[in-house]
Amino acid sequence: MSSFKDLRIVDNFYQTSAFFPMPTVIISTLADNGQTNCGAYSLVQPYYVAGKDYYAMLLECRNSSNTAQNIIKRKKCALNFIYDDRKLFKQAVALGFPGDTTEQKMKNCIYTLEDGLCAEADPKGTYPKVIKECFQVFECEWVDSLENCEGTKPLEEGQDHYELEKYHDFNGITTPYGAHFILKVNKILMKEKYYNAIVNGVTKNDFPPVPVDYGYRDSKNFWYTRSSVFNKPIGELLPIRETSLSSVQYAAKRIDPDIQFTDEACAKLVKVPRIFLPTALKGCVAWAKENGVTVITAEHMDIINDKRAREKGGK
Repeated sequence: MSSFKDLRIVDNFYQTSAFFPMPTVIISTLADNGQTNCGAYSLVQPYYVAGKDYYAMLLECRNSSNTAQNIIKRKKCALNFIYDDRKLFKQAVALGFPGDTTEQKMKNCIYTLEDGLCAEADPKGTYPKVIKECFQVFECEWVDSLENCEGTKPLEEGQDHYELEKYHDFNGITTPYGAHFILKVNKILMKEKYYNAIVNGVTKNDFPPVPVDYGYRDSKNFWYTRSSVFNKPIGELLPIRETSLSSVQYAAKRIDPDIQFTDEACAKLVKVPRIFLPTALKGCVAWAKENGVTVITAEHMDIINDKRAREKGGK
């Protein structure tokens, strides 16, 4: 006999029928009057993480929300990851109330807004401001070319929900109530403390205090768990299964006739899982061709393996 009960699945199942840990993100967009609008969301997750010419996040939201309408109209948004602070989270819950206008939402908002790095790089462009009280921010834009969403129109005045003959499957307006937005990540903004930790090596004391909501909500409360300074993140060692040096050498000799690997370079790849080895070797070959290298040495591998070499060099 199963140790579980069969719970009925209903609308908004992640809130009504489950406990589903999620991030707390404030999404800033541009309203019609040019003011930055802030809305609280948790249905945000990575979408394109590798193998594309850009990286992307996925946002799911109500299609009539200020956030959705602003993204449809102006494409740009910022995903602001707030610190774990009771006042900041209380404000996030207040911003999640549906139906408020931007003026009503932002009138007493305690968040401090400032220009992001996109505005700094493109002074003539228009971008939503970002929230200062965050450990990181993703500045994004909607990829409306996916699933032919270029012609998506905003709601007309007085219209409640879209009433379309057909809805998109994974991008744009997906149901009479919902929308999915695939958001290209243009810049990742990181506070200096955590920037330095990622670049120089993260320890258990370097993780930001992050609020995590439980997904489940009732008629009175939005439940979340706080990050405790007494409960430091615990590092659990990853399992390591080394590929034999001869296997790496065999694959390296056949990856590209114009690029060779020294034995010392191949030794740098023995910890790469076998299934990922061809991809890793192709990445090395691409780097070599970009840099005019025909024989990849151990020194070259150190440069390739340091995924933040360029960033360190620019410090």
